[in-house]
Amino acid sequence: MKKRLSEIHPIFYHTRVWQMRLSRRISDARNSVAFASQQQTESLPFTVKNHQSLLRRKLGSLDMRFQENKVTNLNLARAPIDGLLIRPQETFSFWQRIGQTTKEKGYLEGLQLSRGEIKTGIGGGLCQLANMLLWMAFHSPLQIAERHHHSFDPFPDDRRVLPFGSGASVFFNYIDLRFYNPTEYTFQIRIRLTDEHLKGSLVCEKELPNTYHVFEKNHQFVQKNGKNYRANEIWREIIDRRTGNKTDEEILVKNFAEVKYELNFAPQACNL
Repeated sequence: MKKRLSEIHPIFYHTRVWQMRLSRRISDARNSVAFASQQQTESLPFTVKNHQSLLRRKLGSLDMRFQENKVTNLNLARAPIDGLLIRPQETFSFWQRIGQTTKEKGYLEGLQLSRGEIKTGIGGGLCQLANMLLWMAFHSPLQIAERHHHSFDPFPDDRRVLPFGSGASVFFNYIDLRFYNPTEYTFQIRIRLTDEHLKGSLVCEKELPNTYHVFEKNHQFVQKNGKNYRANEIWREIIDRRTGNKTDEEILVKNFAEVKYELNFAPQACNL
Protein backbone atom coordinates (compact mmCIF):
# COMPACT_ATOMS: atom_id res chain seq x y z
CA MET A 1 0.00 0.00 0.00
CA LYS A 2 1.36 3.40 -0.99
CA LYS A 3 2.12 5.61 1.99
CA ARG A 4 0.86 9.16 2.35
CA LEU A 5 3.44 11.92 2.80
CA SER A 6 2.28 12.39 6.42
CA GLU A 7 3.33 8.78 7.12
CA ILE A 8 6.82 9.08 5.62
CA HIS A 9 8.42 11.75 7.83
CA PRO A 10 7.26 13.67 10.95
CA ILE A 11 7.70 17.04 9.22
CA PHE A 12 5.08 16.10 6.65
CA TYR A 13 2.73 14.91 9.39
CA HIS A 14 3.05 18.10 11.46
CA THR A 15 2.64 20.25 8.34
CA ARG A 16 -0.54 18.39 7.46
CA VAL A 17 -1.90 18.83 11.01
CA TRP A 18 -1.21 22.57 10.81
CA GLN A 19 -3.04 22.74 7.45
CA MET A 20 -6.05 20.87 8.79
CA ARG A 21 -6.29 23.07 11.88
CA LEU A 22 -6.09 26.21 9.80
CA SER A 23 -8.72 24.85 7.42
CA ARG A 24 -11.09 24.20 10.33
CA ARG A 25 -10.70 27.76 11.63
CA ILE A 26 -11.37 29.20 8.17
CA SER A 27 -14.39 26.94 7.67
CA ASP A 28 -15.95 27.94 10.99
CA ALA A 29 -15.42 31.63 10.25
CA ARG A 30 -16.95 31.35 6.78
CA ASN A 31 -19.96 29.38 7.98
CA SER A 32 -20.59 31.67 10.95
CA VAL A 33 -21.33 28.73 13.24
CA ALA A 34 -23.30 29.80 16.32
CA PHE A 35 -21.36 28.00 19.05
CA ALA A 36 -22.80 27.45 22.52
CA SER A 37 -20.80 29.76 24.79
CA GLN A 38 -22.77 30.74 27.91
CA GLN A 39 -22.25 28.91 31.18
CA GLN A 40 -24.35 29.20 34.30
CA THR A 41 -23.92 27.70 37.76
CA GLU A 42 -27.58 26.82 38.31
CA SER A 43 -28.77 23.58 36.73
CA LEU A 44 -31.83 23.47 34.49
CA PRO A 45 -34.65 21.51 36.16
CA PHE A 46 -35.35 18.47 33.94
CA THR A 47 -32.92 15.58 33.58
CA VAL A 48 -32.54 14.13 30.09
CA LYS A 49 -29.69 11.67 30.77
CA ASN A 50 -27.22 10.90 33.55
CA HIS A 51 -24.07 8.87 33.03
CA GLN A 52 -20.85 8.02 34.84
CA SER A 53 -17.64 6.20 33.93
CA LEU A 54 -14.69 4.93 35.94
CA LEU A 55 -11.73 7.27 36.00
CA ARG A 56 -9.11 4.53 36.30
CA ARG A 57 -9.03 1.32 34.28
CA LYS A 58 -6.29 -1.24 33.86
CA LEU A 59 -5.29 -1.12 30.19
CA GLY A 60 -3.05 -4.07 29.51
CA SER A 61 0.46 -3.47 30.84
CA LEU A 62 0.41 0.29 30.38
CA ASP A 63 1.72 2.48 33.21
CA MET A 64 -1.08 3.53 35.58
CA ARG A 65 0.65 6.92 35.79
CA PHE A 66 -1.12 7.80 32.56
CA GLN A 67 -4.47 7.08 34.23
CA GLU A 68 -3.65 9.53 37.01
CA ASN A 69 -2.55 12.12 34.45
CA LYS A 70 -5.84 11.56 32.61
CA VAL A 71 -7.76 12.50 35.76
CA THR A 72 -5.89 15.82 35.87
CA ASN A 73 -6.59 16.41 32.18
CA LEU A 74 -10.30 15.61 32.56
CA ASN A 75 -10.63 17.99 35.47
CA LEU A 76 -9.10 20.80 33.42
CA ALA A 77 -11.22 20.05 30.34
CA ARG A 78 -14.54 19.80 32.19
CA ALA A 79 -14.33 23.37 33.54
CA PRO A 80 -15.21 25.20 30.28
CA ILE A 81 -18.01 22.67 29.59
CA ASP A 82 -19.72 22.30 32.97
CA GLY A 83 -22.85 24.46 33.10
CA LEU A 84 -22.77 25.20 29.36
CA LEU A 85 -26.14 26.14 27.85
CA ILE A 86 -26.98 24.90 24.36
CA ARG A 87 -29.74 27.18 23.15
CA PRO A 88 -31.96 26.59 20.10
CA GLN A 89 -29.95 26.64 16.85
CA GLU A 90 -26.64 26.61 18.71
CA THR A 91 -23.86 24.05 18.17
CA PHE A 92 -21.75 22.44 20.87
CA SER A 93 -18.11 21.95 19.84
CA PHE A 94 -15.73 19.97 22.07
CA TRP A 95 -12.62 21.85 20.92
CA GLN A 96 -14.24 25.25 20.64
CA ARG A 97 -14.91 25.00 24.39
CA ILE A 98 -11.66 23.38 25.57
CA GLY A 99 -9.12 24.88 23.20
CA GLN A 100 -5.73 23.34 22.56
CA THR A 101 -4.36 21.26 25.43
CA THR A 102 -0.90 22.52 26.41
CA LYS A 103 1.60 22.20 29.24
CA GLU A 104 1.10 25.90 29.95
CA LYS A 105 -2.55 25.21 30.81
CA GLY A 106 -1.52 22.39 33.16
CA TYR A 107 -2.28 19.41 30.92
CA LEU A 108 -0.17 16.29 31.43
CA GLU A 109 1.01 13.44 29.22
CA GLY A 110 -1.68 10.84 28.70
CA LEU A 111 -2.68 8.05 26.35
CA GLN A 112 -3.85 8.83 22.83
CA LEU A 113 -5.03 6.61 20.00
CA SER A 114 -3.43 7.95 16.83
CA ARG A 115 -2.97 6.53 13.33
CA GLY A 116 -3.67 2.97 14.42
CA GLU A 117 -1.35 3.04 17.44
CA ILE A 118 -1.43 3.73 21.17
CA LYS A 119 0.74 6.77 21.84
CA THR A 120 1.20 9.38 24.55
CA GLY A 121 0.74 13.12 24.28
CA ILE A 122 -0.08 16.23 26.27
CA GLY A 123 -3.78 16.22 27.13
CA GLY A 124 -4.25 12.51 26.45
CA GLY A 125 -7.30 10.77 27.85
CA LEU A 126 -9.95 13.31 26.86
CA CYS A 127 -11.76 10.77 24.69
CA GLN A 128 -13.42 9.60 27.92
CA LEU A 129 -15.11 12.99 28.24
CA ALA A 130 -16.07 13.02 24.55
CA ASN A 131 -17.52 9.52 24.91
CA MET A 132 -19.71 10.62 27.80
CA LEU A 133 -20.95 13.72 25.97
CA LEU A 134 -21.83 11.70 22.87
CA TRP A 135 -23.64 9.03 24.89
CA MET A 136 -25.78 11.66 26.60
CA ALA A 137 -26.52 13.38 23.28
CA PHE A 138 -27.65 10.03 21.84
CA HIS A 139 -30.40 10.09 24.51
CA SER A 140 -31.76 13.44 23.36
CA PRO A 141 -33.10 15.19 20.25
CA LEU A 142 -29.75 16.93 19.76
CA GLN A 143 -28.39 16.19 16.27
CA ILE A 144 -24.86 14.81 15.94
CA ALA A 145 -23.23 17.26 13.54
CA GLU A 146 -19.73 15.72 13.72
CA ARG A 147 -18.48 12.50 15.23
CA HIS A 148 -15.36 10.47 14.47
CA HIS A 149 -14.58 6.97 15.68
CA HIS A 150 -11.40 4.99 16.18
CA SER A 151 -10.49 2.60 13.40
CA PHE A 152 -9.21 -0.01 15.86
CA ASP A 153 -10.11 -1.62 19.20
CA PRO A 154 -6.99 -1.26 21.38
CA PHE A 155 -7.87 -3.07 24.63
CA PRO A 156 -10.03 -5.97 25.83
CA ASP A 157 -13.17 -4.94 27.66
CA ASP A 158 -12.52 -4.02 31.29
CA ARG A 159 -15.75 -3.24 33.12
CA ARG A 160 -17.20 -1.78 29.93
CA VAL A 161 -20.58 -0.13 30.49
CA LEU A 162 -21.36 1.28 27.06
CA PRO A 163 -21.62 -0.78 23.86
CA PHE A 164 -18.42 -1.07 21.84
CA GLY A 165 -18.04 1.74 19.30
CA SER A 166 -20.44 4.16 20.95
CA GLY A 167 -17.73 6.71 21.72
CA ALA A 168 -15.95 9.51 19.88
CA SER A 169 -12.39 10.20 18.80
CA VAL A 170 -11.12 13.78 19.24
CA PHE A 171 -7.92 15.53 18.16
CA PHE A 172 -7.51 19.32 18.22
CA ASN A 173 -9.20 20.91 16.39
CA TYR A 174 -10.30 19.24 13.19
CA ILE A 175 -11.34 15.86 14.66
CA ASP A 176 -14.13 17.29 16.74
CA LEU A 177 -17.33 16.24 18.48
CA ARG A 178 -20.21 18.54 17.64
CA PHE A 179 -23.94 18.41 18.15
CA TYR A 180 -26.61 20.88 17.10
CA ASN A 181 -29.80 21.90 18.90
CA PRO A 182 -32.67 21.90 16.37
CA THR A 183 -35.36 22.16 19.05
CA GLU A 184 -37.12 25.04 20.81
CA TYR A 185 -35.61 23.97 24.15
CA THR A 186 -32.41 25.02 25.90
CA PHE A 187 -30.18 22.18 27.11
CA GLN A 188 -27.34 22.26 29.61
CA ILE A 189 -24.31 20.05 30.25
CA ARG A 190 -23.15 19.30 33.79
CA ILE A 191 -19.78 17.53 34.36
CA ARG A 192 -17.98 16.72 37.60
CA LEU A 193 -15.36 14.36 38.97
CA THR A 194 -15.51 12.29 42.14
CA ASP A 195 -12.69 10.16 43.55
CA GLU A 196 -13.67 7.26 41.30
CA HIS A 197 -15.93 8.50 38.52
CA LEU A 198 -16.43 11.04 35.78
CA LYS A 199 -20.08 12.03 36.15
CA GLY A 200 -22.22 13.83 33.60
CA SER A 201 -25.78 15.03 33.15
CA LEU A 202 -27.66 16.48 30.22
CA VAL A 203 -30.53 18.61 31.50
CA CYS A 204 -33.23 20.73 29.89
CA GLU A 205 -35.43 23.70 30.70
CA LYS A 206 -38.59 21.64 30.02
CA GLU A 207 -39.57 17.99 30.16
CA LEU A 208 -39.12 16.44 26.71
CA PRO A 209 -42.04 14.64 25.03
CA ASN A 210 -39.86 11.60 24.25
CA THR A 211 -37.37 9.35 25.99
CA TYR A 212 -34.60 7.40 24.23
CA HIS A 213 -33.25 3.87 24.56
CA VAL A 214 -29.85 3.21 22.95
CA PHE A 215 -28.74 -0.37 22.42
CA GLU A 216 -26.45 -2.66 20.43
CA LYS A 217 -27.23 -5.08 17.60
CA ASN A 218 -25.22 -7.64 15.64
CA HIS A 219 -22.09 -7.64 17.79
CA GLN A 220 -19.43 -10.04 16.50
CA PHE A 221 -15.72 -10.72 16.17
CA VAL A 222 -14.69 -11.67 12.64
CA GLN A 223 -11.52 -12.50 10.74
CA LYS A 224 -10.62 -10.98 7.39
CA ASN A 225 -7.33 -11.30 5.49
CA GLY A 226 -5.62 -12.79 8.53
CA LYS A 227 -6.67 -9.94 10.88
CA ASN A 228 -9.32 -9.84 13.59
CA TYR A 229 -12.07 -7.25 13.58
CA ARG A 230 -14.91 -6.26 15.87
CA ALA A 231 -18.24 -5.20 14.39
CA ASN A 232 -21.59 -4.02 15.71
CA GLU A 233 -24.39 -1.50 15.25
CA ILE A 234 -25.70 1.11 17.68
CA TRP A 235 -29.46 1.70 17.47
CA ARG A 236 -31.94 3.99 19.20
CA GLU A 237 -35.61 3.65 20.09
CA ILE A 238 -37.68 6.81 20.50
CA ILE A 239 -40.44 6.36 23.07
CA ASP A 240 -43.43 8.61 23.70
CA ARG A 241 -43.15 9.71 27.33
CA ARG A 242 -46.93 9.98 27.81
CA THR A 243 -47.95 6.59 26.41
CA GLY A 244 -44.75 4.57 26.75
CA ASN A 245 -45.10 3.46 23.12
CA LYS A 246 -42.16 3.23 20.72
CA THR A 247 -42.62 5.77 17.94
CA ASP A 248 -39.46 5.15 15.94
CA GLU A 249 -36.26 3.11 15.73
CA GLU A 250 -33.10 4.23 13.95
CA ILE A 251 -29.49 3.20 13.48
CA LEU A 252 -26.95 5.65 14.89
CA VAL A 253 -23.56 4.03 14.27
CA LYS A 254 -22.17 1.07 12.34
CA ASN A 255 -18.72 -0.05 13.51
CA PHE A 256 -15.99 -2.20 11.97
CA ALA A 257 -12.62 -1.90 13.72
CA GLU A 258 -9.40 -3.90 13.79
CA VAL A 259 -8.74 -5.68 17.08
CA LYS A 260 -5.26 -4.93 18.44
CA TYR A 261 -5.20 -7.52 21.25
CA GLU A 262 -5.09 -11.31 21.36
CA LEU A 263 -8.44 -13.11 21.32
CA ASN A 264 -8.88 -16.25 23.43
CA PHE A 265 -11.38 -17.67 20.93
CA ALA A 266 -11.58 -18.12 17.18
CA PRO A 267 -13.53 -15.36 15.39
CA GLN A 268 -15.82 -16.33 12.56
CA ALA A 269 -14.86 -15.78 8.93
CA CYS A 270 -15.86 -12.36 7.69
CA ASN A 271 -18.79 -12.21 5.29
CA LEU A 272 -19.59 -8.52 5.80
